[in-house]
Amino acid sequence: GALGGLGVALGLWRRQTALAAAREDEEEERELRQRFMAPPVSGLRELRRRRRELRSRMELLIMETQAEVCRALAALDPGASFAVDTWERKEGGGGISCVLQDGEVFEKAGVNVSVVSGLLSEEAARQMRSRGKSLKAKDGKLPFCAMGVSSVIHPKNPHVPTMHFNYRYFEIEEADGTKQWWFGGGTDLTPTYLNEEDAIHFHKTLKEACDKHDLKLYPKYKKWCDDYFYIKHRGERRGIGGIFFDDVDSPSKEEVFQFVKSCAKAVVPCYVPIVKKHRHDSFTPEEKLWQQLRRGRYVEFNLIYDRGTKFGLLTPGSRIESILMSLPLTARWEYMHTPPESSKEAEILEVLRNPKDWVH
Repeated sequence: GALGGLGVALGLWRRQTALAAAREDEEEERELRQRFMAPPVSGLRELRRRRRELRSRMELLIMETQAEVCRALAALDPGASFAVDTWERKEGGGGISCVLQDGEVFEKAGVNVSVVSGLLSEEAARQMRSRGKSLKAKDGKLPFCAMGVSSVIHPKNPHVPTMHFNYRYFEIEEADGTKQWWFGGGTDLTPTYLNEEDAIHFHKTLKEACDKHDLKLYPKYKKWCDDYFYIKHRGERRGIGGIFFDDVDSPSKEEVFQFVKSCAKAVVPCYVPIVKKHRHDSFTPEEKLWQQLRRGRYVEFNLIYDRGTKFGLLTPGSRIESILMSLPLTARWEYMHTPPESSKEAEILEVLRNPKDWVH
């Protein structure tokens, strides 16, 4: 009798424990839905189970960054809202695309998260080897996991600059089971017209984020950014820069992650004040035309040189709509357009041809 009673009590306790766990799951799901734009790609249970692993912490960071940026932008453009689109990749993983189109302030603003895994294509592996990575494949296969948050914001007003940021983590398992990992990313500004005060604010905010970790990082990554966003066939940079880094795998995984976190947290404060300052500025049809021509340059860089776009297009099962989200809604190419000397248009071209030091 006593044993039977114990069995009943045990059964009851198990049921109560299961109910409590389910309630906890529901509450956490609710809390995360409020925190994020959509449930995480890897699922809550999986992220909780691996909560100490860097992969899980990075996924939570990119989800938080996406929500933070989307909410800050939506607050600046109250009539508009983000379409939230979740997608799955049959080879493994998926993503969340948040896109706002045709608002009062933003013509197109996209903030994407992707968490993908599977086997690296030959072409993508070749691209990485050409960047100095020695990767030992097993039977020609390289299992990988890549995740990141990426955004491009194209405002309507030519006096509000376009902004881009991207922070990502990559992991590859080699034939002998060793894992190679690295981080990459950056934040950069592309104004149609030069405003020195804005340029200084933008660069200072990024410098402060870098300086928390190492004073050598900002000058190194600022130069890398100027060199990377270079439109060779035009002999000019895409914008006035910011920071950019790739293949970073030292001093340690934790230290690089903390650095990336500081950079991601600097996105809203480096950009939102500039939008607030200029969103109601008046502009002429000529200024709008110049913005369209500069957008054409943006498209040229992204389709011809951008490493992320190329990697996405080479990855089997990747989502083309999300990769090409960085392109503006409208742009223009005019034959042999040259701005008049000593005009505001010529002023920005000078800075794009000869990058400036904004913070010293």
